[in-house]
Amino acid sequence: MLGAIGLDERQESAYRALVALGAAEVTDLAHRLALPERDTERTLRRLESQGLAAQSSARIGRWVAAPPGVALGALLTQQRHELEQAELAAKLLAEEYRAEAADAAVHDLVEVVTGASAVTHRFLQLQLGAQEEVCALVTGKPVAVSGMENDAEEQAAGRGVRYRVVIEREVLSLPTGLLELSAALGREERIRVADRVPTKLVIADGTLAMVPLTGRGAEPAALVVHASGLLESLMGLFESVWRDALPLRLGAGAQITEDEAPGPDVMDLEILSLLLAGMTDASVAKQLDLGLRTVQRRVKGLMELTGVTTRLQLGWHAYEKGWVARG
Repeated sequence: MLGAIGLDERQESAYRALVALGAAEVTDLAHRLALPERDTERTLRRLESQGLAAQSSARIGRWVAAPPGVALGALLTQQRHELEQAELAAKLLAEEYRAEAADAAVHDLVEVVTGASAVTHRFLQLQLGAQEEVCALVTGKPVAVSGMENDAEEQAAGRGVRYRVVIEREVLSLPTGLLELSAALGREERIRVADRVPTKLVIADGTLAMVPLTGRGAEPAALVVHASGLLESLMGLFESVWRDALPLRLGAGAQITEDEAPGPDVMDLEILSLLLAGMTDASVAKQLDLGLRTVQRRVKGLMELTGVTTRLQLGWHAYEKGWVARG
């Protein structure tokens, strides 16, 4: 917990023990921490250099804890100051980078990243650096990063970064597909489904994009594209796929109010959304852990509710009623 201000696990444990005891001999503290006395004394010396502990003037070999409110407050103030300086330096470097990028040579507008680890790192870095919006096209199984491993997405969304994502229908059938999508919708990300997505693609703030380069069996690689005509083309590609894709609504994203009754409940909307995404009744039943007859009965109920006779008419009616919407 105190690692953010420079304490490692051993130092934090020693300081907490000193705070609890008020004062302690090296021998007693070493026994409490299950450490050799030499290591315990070295740890105490480190705490002393940080102003968190001091040797007792009344008794040699006895250590006392500095008051947490004062000692930790000083470290926090120092840490905030260093972070402010780092933030200022980052802003200056960003301005310098943008100035240089305005006249960048052609070969500087793209970079090739090779290897699973490097691709993963660049992919996460791109999202962590986003300030406003991340746009993504997702096709089939991930090459380097899975949705459940992508903590950067959750962090970025938590900072207020907007997400617009188009997934290929195949993603819905992956073992953790609906779980990941439900979590994304819970973060208020906007997700749409397309029968086919032309390529994997991630774009941050319309200034940086990443697309895969690798063919089957080859080492993972990606192309990082900076502001250029190529980036504008990639943005155009995303917007085109986004316009033609169908919105996905699951339980986490459905909003049903009482004044809309009678109408579909959350489960009805999940079923309807997946059917409109192109899944079969059997696939929907499997993904939502329902019986096939339950899915078919609910679809029949929706058709009776809307007074239509075909599923195509049901789809159009769903758009008219706002149960699913492109906006």
